[in-house]
Amino acid sequence: MQTVYLETTIPSYLAAKASGDLIVAAHQKITQDWWQKANERFDLYVSEAVLAEVRAGDPEAMSRRLQVIEHLPVLAINEDVRALTIHYLKNLRLSGKAQADIPHFAFAVSYQMDYLVTWNCAHIANGEMIKRLIAVNAVVKRHTPIIVTPEEILESLEDL
Repeated sequence: MQTVYLETTIPSYLAAKASGDLIVAAHQKITQDWWQKANERFDLYVSEAVLAEVRAGDPEAMSRRLQVIEHLPVLAINEDVRALTIHYLKNLRLSGKAQADIPHFAFAVSYQMDYLVTWNCAHIANGEMIKRLIAVNAVVKRHTPIIVTPEEILESLEDL
């Protein structure tokens, strides 16, 4: 099966109370629909970075997020992840809060994930960022996972 790295927005959307914001509510519904079939289609993973982010904030919300991912394998930080994180900090030209998302790239690349699934379209599932990541990875001859939202892989090609 193909491998999927779940960035923090996925368990967050799955565990969140229904949003009054129409776009967020739609993302929550799409994520729930995708999640119902995801285990059948993909090997799902989170990382130590995701765990750290999931554990932050409101204790009740944290508990719900942890419950969503409690049975998923956790990718451990290792020297390759650390080296890629440093490489990306230097070469992806991200600043401010966007730098906090760099470890997700490093984990997904280091562990050779097929997909990185996220709702973070500002810093991760962003065409310009994906273009930069592909170029930076090409220099060090590393595979770049396909970066998508759950909506983009909701249905398999066989279902179409």
